[in-house]
Amino acid sequence: MASSGSSTLLSIDLDALLRRVKPEKRKGQLRPRPEADLVPAALVSGARRLPLVPDTTVYIHNAAGTLPAEVETLLDGALQWHCSVCLGELTTGIANYSPAAPGWWGMKDVYAEVFHAIPDSRVLTPDDDAWLSAGLISSTLARTQGLQRHQRKELLNDALIYLTAGKAGLPVLTANRDEFDLVQQIAGTGLFIHYAPV
Repeated sequence: MASSGSSTLLSIDLDALLRRVKPEKRKGQLRPRPEADLVPAALVSGARRLPLVPDTTVYIHNAAGTLPAEVETLLDGALQWHCSVCLGELTTGIANYSPAAPGWWGMKDVYAEVFHAIPDSRVLTPDDDAWLSAGLISSTLARTQGLQRHQRKELLNDALIYLTAGKAGLPVLTANRDEFDLVQQIAGTGLFIHYAPV
């Protein structure tokens, strides 16, 4: 594809991204790491003003009343940042929920209140580097883990959330322990805190 002489060229170095992710070296299936190698929410639940990014699962479990007590405590004292990818996943779920269902209006109102409470200054959006790196990571995992097509899109979103939070120096709080563990194994940087819903 040719470019005109007056336009600015893409500043992203694909070779550098490929050197960082190394998809060609990933041939075998990755395994989730043992619990002892990860950070459970119970370990940090007493921390005050811990900055973190809630994954989409946190919003969903909170709305359903299935957050463990230690996660509620952690969130109450946390300095929460929000990823636009999570907010997009929530709006996808809202639109996918049948308006004819008896709980639709209540569910819509719950999430409208959540969105209304988020300060504009605390929303993180993936940049070009995060998008391209997430594509490399999620596709590498799709190949090595033998994932189905719908799982690839979910993993792309998880990688975007993880990388966006990591670039801001923030951990992700999630119930998707295995997915974020696999992303972290390839990304090599970043942090997530996991929990199991009740």
